[in-house]
Formats: sequence, structure tokens, C-alpha cells
Amino acid sequence: MSTVRSSNDDATDRRLWLLIGLVVVLACGAVVFNVWYAINADLSTPQPALLILIFLGTVVGERVKIYVRVQSSQNATNWSEIPIMIGLVLAPMPWVVLCASAGMAVAKIPTQRSAQKSLFALAKLVLIVSAAGTVLILSGARPDLMHPEAAIWAVALSYLALNIVDQLLFLPVIAVASHSTIRRLFFRELISDLVDIAVKLATILYIAGVLIYGASLLLLGFVPLVVACLHLWHTRRVRTAEERESWRRLADTTDELSSVDLNQVLYHAAEQGARLFSADEVEIDLNTTGVDRVVRARAEGVTYDGPGPRKFGGDTAITTELETRDRSYRAGALVLDFHGKIKLTEFERYKLKTFASALCTAIRNASAYAELQRLNEQNAWEAAHDPLTGLANRRELYERAMKYFAGRTDDGIVALLLIDLNHFKEVNDTLGHGAGDAVLREVARRLDDAAAPGDLVARLGGDEFAVLLVNLVTPALATHRAEQMLSALEATLEVEGMQITVEAAGGIALAPGSGGINELMRRADVAMYQAKRAGLPTATYAHSLDTADVGRLMLGGELQRAVAEQEFVVDFQPIVDLGSGEIISAEALARWQHPEHGYLTPMQFLETVERSGQLPAFAEAVLDQALAASGVWRESGFDLPVAVNVSPRSLLDARFPSTVLAGLARHDVPADRLVLELTETLTISQIDTVGRALTELRDAGVGLALDDFGTGVSSLSVLSHIPINQLKIDRDFVTAVETSSEAAAVIRSTVDLARSLHLTVVAEGVESEPQRHALWELGCVAGQGHLFARPMSSARLLGTLQRGSGGRPGALAAALHDAGSVVRLPRRRPPGQSRSALPHQPS
Repeated sequence: MSTVRSSNDDATDRRLWLLIGLVVVLACGAVVFNVWYAINADLSTPQPALLILIFLGTVVGERVKIYVRVQSSQNATNWSEIPIMIGLVLAPMPWVVLCASAGMAVAKIPTQRSAQKSLFALAKLVLIVSAAGTVLILSGARPDLMHPEAAIWAVALSYLALNIVDQLLFLPVIAVASHSTIRRLFFRELISDLVDIAVKLATILYIAGVLIYGASLLLLGFVPLVVACLHLWHTRRVRTAEERESWRRLADTTDELSSVDLNQVLYHAAEQGARLFSADEVEIDLNTTGVDRVVRARAEGVTYDGPGPRKFGGDTAITTELETRDRSYRAGALVLDFHGKIKLTEFERYKLKTFASALCTAIRNASAYAELQRLNEQNAWEAAHDPLTGLANRRELYERAMKYFAGRTDDGIVALLLIDLNHFKEVNDTLGHGAGDAVLREVARRLDDAAAPGDLVARLGGDEFAVLLVNLVTPALATHRAEQMLSALEATLEVEGMQITVEAAGGIALAPGSGGINELMRRADVAMYQAKRAGLPTATYAHSLDTADVGRLMLGGELQRAVAEQEFVVDFQPIVDLGSGEIISAEALARWQHPEHGYLTPMQFLETVERSGQLPAFAEAVLDQALAASGVWRESGFDLPVAVNVSPRSLLDARFPSTVLAGLARHDVPADRLVLELTETLTISQIDTVGRALTELRDAGVGLALDDFGTGVSSLSVLSHIPINQLKIDRDFVTAVETSSEAAAVIRSTVDLARSLHLTVVAEGVESEPQRHALWELGCVAGQGHLFARPMSSARLLGTLQRGSGGRPGALAAALHDAGSVVRLPRRRPPGQSRSALPHQPS
């Protein structure tokens, strides 16, 4: 790939040419001065042999060098100053300038350097020789081959002048070429330059002393050997120092690659790599799996970071693979670009390989850390968000709300909006769960779009959503915000080609002063059910309408204490054969003996229990008392089944069937002596979920009754999905049976349905004898109500059974018939199960 020059490269070239042009102009001026001096000083022509020696000495001095590369330039320390300075002592300055320039030209031709560098070197030589010669002339020196006259201090001063001018001309050019500063270059090479000057000055003064003071020329025989030794020593010292400094910079650079930030690793490696290898520019080409990234940098900073392709190549670039030492991991390539053709030394190649290996390891570590951080962030996000909708989940909602209650936010007045979709199950049942998921995602999007900045929209599960409303100026603003959010759901949405309208109900609760997030959720839940019952889109929580908040004290802590201290007790209401008046079973009814509020009925606390974490313990306590009572009655000669009401939320607990069966075994009660009563209106939306638990219980022999039959919207659907043994007619139909033909028709159709399905029927709320007679005539043979007995304790019911009515133990009312028998037909059950104790309708 060809090298693409940048505007910075062009600007550097222009500055270099300006500096070199200035040096050339000054050199031309020096040549003019030398010509003028030669004419006016009436100088004699030196011996040709001397001129040839100066010429040859300059050639040899220029060819014997110690090279130190700076980027694309090879900076050299040479020995040409020695023949030049000795020549100035022995011959007139113009002749020395001429011979030295000729020697420089001859020495440069075989190297094939660029015209720019050769021109600069020649012009610089003219200026430094002229400067040194001028100092000697001004000191009164008289150059002569046989009897030179010059003071040693003048020779030393002349050599120092040569070096000063050399640095003044050399440093600006190198600074521009390497994009560095004169100050940095000067101090970086100061110690090395001083040692070099001192060594050469000592050599020059020795030779000059021998010549000036007329000592034996044999003493000069040691000079070539001394110069050779000094050259070798100086070469080794410079290279050792350079290698030591290079290793130090490499160690510092690799240490700084230990960052876990991949950007920082790449940027630092590219910048330091340019300094470390004196490259004009460094390129790191990443080509790991799924990555296409190139980073370029000079020593001054990064120049490019983005996708490939690679920029540098050809003779001006040196490429090495980025791979670990064991070659188990490869990250790409490292490219060093030089604006000239460069050949690395063996030491530099080894250093480059070491640097590339360290960089590859750093890239692997940073990439691994980045991937680990990404996974952690993803896991954190998934732990706080709903996977279907992307909204916050219950955990995130609770954490955000708890921060508010802990006073760690500035969210102002806070309220919770709880949203439940109406009839969502019909979408799943009709169109499938895929369509249901699409509806939930669209609802989530609309709620999120309608939320105010700072509000948190969450999905709690199923079709239930919540919005934490923050920064409310006044409490009344919560209702306004809630109505806005629910109105966003009114527009129809299309699912699988069908237009669907989403209806929802919302409950609003302002953050309470105590109770925390759990109380806030409970209040919003209460308000939502109030909205559903009232047929309103939203309702705001009100203490006066909170039936679960008895005296505002019914919180989770009291429920836990009530279960632990057995404050929940069970009363039993007899179920009677309407024809004979005999007790045929009993229904268990839970009561709460509250230490402050007295005797509380399920209407006052059951909703709170269902929404708390105490439901499993409460249900087990009620079941345990009911089964214990059944065992006592059986031991006393009254083998009565006992019916226990079950919350649909209990059936969602996978442990519930095993809890029931364990209770039966613990009290040695046959499974067919237990009937679990289910509320139809609550169970209809949970049929698919609770069916497995009910089937397991039915297969074990436990009876199942459907309470409040006729009040639900899908009675026949319930009967077709749940293995029911018994139907219980709601008390509203029983109350109206004498006055309403519609109520009577419902009861008759229920009895006919039960007869065809081999089910038993129990009427609830029987209050009078006329109701009893009407129910009997319609075919209903069992009932319960205040006509027969109110709920009572287990011991009191046993006494009632023993005492009986009309001299008949176990009876609570006179028989409606004087003679005849009651036909008992088998209930629907698996083979081998015992018969129901409830009588069937008379034939």
C-alpha cells in the first residue's frame, strides 16, 4: 500500500527547506568571506601534501562514524573535526575550507543520501570550519606547516566555537524533522556530547601541542592507535547507553500497558511506540474476531482511530505480528512507518518483538476485562429488567423506591401507579401467547413513552405494570399523570391482523410516612381493585375504603405474629340435608382473634393475608385445625367431611398439594373426608396454572367444590377444566328464590346440570323454612345457613351433633318427609374412591 502524505508532512518539509536554505545562504556568505580573506591577506599556498592529508583526513573522518537513528534520520558522531582542526593550525583557513568541503563531498557520494541532506551537511561544514578558523585568526594564530604559531588555549577555544556553531545549525533541523523541541534534544544528548567533545578536544590538543612546540613527530605515531581505541570505546559506550536507555523506556512502556481500558492501551502503545523506536508514525491494526479497528499515532498523540484498511506499507514500513510468545493469541499487526528506508538492527528487532508480545498480552487482558465488564453490565441489566418488555422489573422498582424511603434521592413527592390489563387472558386464549407477548410489548412501549422524565416504568409480571411517579409538585398531580398514562393505551393496536383495544385499571397510592415499599405496593393494589370494582380507569387509595386495613394496623408484622401465636382460629358451619334435617358435613371458616380489635371475619383480613408473604402459613394453620376437628368428630361417632376454602394464590404454590396430603396423613383423615372450596370468579383466570395442582389432589381422593356458582362469567368453562365434585349456589340466588322466577330458574338449571354431571349441590345462605322448601322442590337437597346454625367452634359443633333435634342425634331440623329413603348416587370420582357423604337429588 502506498504511503499517503498528510498536511503535517508537507508542513514539516517546508520548514526543513527553509532552515536548510538559511544554512546554505550563510554558507555562501562564509565562502565569500574566505575568498575575500584569501585575496586581502596575501596567503601563501600550502604544500600539496598537506592539502591532500586534510582532504583524506576529512574523507576518513566522515566515513568512520557512530550512528544513532532518530526516526528516518541517521545521526552520526564522526572524527572529521580532528583533521579539520589540525589543518587550521597548519594551513590558512580558506584552503582548509576548500579541502574539507571536497572531502565531505567525496564522502557523501557513495552513501547516496538525498540532495537535501547532502546540501545541508556541506553547508554546515563550511560554516563550522569558517567559525573555528575565524576564532584562531582573531586569537593571533599564524598557521604554518614547519613553524605554526598558535596558543593551546586558542586551539581549544576554536574547537569549542566549531561545536557551538555545529549545535546551533544541527539542533533546529533535527527538532523539525523529529517533531521534537530543541530543548529536549539538547538535554537528552548533553552528557554524551560533552564526553565526545572532551575526548576529541584532548586528541586535538595533543596533536597540536606536538606540532606547535616542535616535539618529536614520533609522538604522533601513537595518534592513530589512540584514535582507534577512543573510537571503539566511544562506539561501545554510546551503543551501551542507547541500549540501556532503550530497555528502560521499553520496561516503562510495557508497565504502563497494564491498564484494563483497551483505548488507553492502544493509544499509549501507539504514542510510546513512536518514541521507543524513533518511528515517524505507528499503526496498530486489530483484526481479532469481530473487530476491524486501526489506531495511528505519532509521538505527539493519536492521529486516527477507526476502521481499516491499513495505511502504511512498502519499504518505508516495518510490520510485526501482534501475538503472545506462545502464539496462543493473535491480535493483529504493529506497523512502524519511517519516511525513509530503514533497516532495524538485531537489537531493535528483538526489542520490537518483545514490545509486540507485551502489547498483544495487554490487548488480550484489556479485551477480556472489557468482555467481563460487558457481561457484568448485561447481567446487572437483566437482573433489573423484564426480559420480554425491557422495562424495569419488580426488583428495580423496589430498589428505586427504597432509595426514596431512605432519603437518598431528591425525587420530591412520590406516588405509585399500579396498572392491570382487563381481559388480557382472553388474548392469550384466543390468539395465543405470541400475540399476548406482542400486546405486552406494545403496552410497555406506550407506557414508557408516556412517562415523565424521571418516572420509572416497570413490569411486575403477567399483565401487571407499575409506574413510580416522582417529582410531583402536589399530590393531586399523581391522578393527572396516571390518567395521561392510561389514555396512551386507548388507541387500538394491531396483532396478527386483528385490531385490539387494551383496557386497563390503575391504582394510585402516595408514598406513606411509614411501612416502606411493601405498604406502598399494598395500597396501590387496594386502589386498583377499588377501580376495577367501581368500573373506573383509576382510583386513588383512601383509608376509609381499605377493608384490609383494620384500624390502619393490619400490616405484615401483625400477620406474622398472628400465625406464630395461633391467633387464627376456625369455626364450623354445618351443612344439612334439606330433606331430613341431618348434618352431613361442615364448612371451616377462619377467624382472627385480634388482641385489640377482637373477633375479625375473613372479609376484614383475608385480602391482606393473600397479598402478604404469610398466606402459606395461614392456609396450613386453617387446614390443620379443620382436619383435627374432623378427626375428633369421627372418634365420637360422627364421620363428617369438612370443607375448607382455598385461595387461588395457594394453588399457585407448587408445595400446596404436598402440604394438604401431609396434613391428611398427620391427622389420619381419609382424603375423601376433605373438600376444598374454590371461588369461581377468582379461579377462572388461573385455570391453566392451578389445573395440575387440582388434578393431583383429586387423584388423591380430595373433593373439590366450586363456591358461589353462577356469579362467574365462564361457569361451564370452569367445569370443563377443573375436576369438580360439588357446586355451591350463591346466597344471592337463595335469598331471591321465593320472589324471583329468574333466581329459581338458575337454581333449577344448576341442579339439572349437576345431575347430568354426577355432582352434588349445596345452597348457601338458607335463612327460612320457605326457602328450604323452595330449594327442596327445585331439587336441591343440601344447604347451610342461619336457619340451621351459625358458625361455631369444633367442640360446640360436636355437642350440637350429640344433642341433635327432636331426639335425633346429628339432626338440626325436622324432616320434610315422614317416610321414604334418600337415594345416594355416586359422585364423579376415580375408581376405588369412597362415595360422597352428600345426598343426591331425589329421583
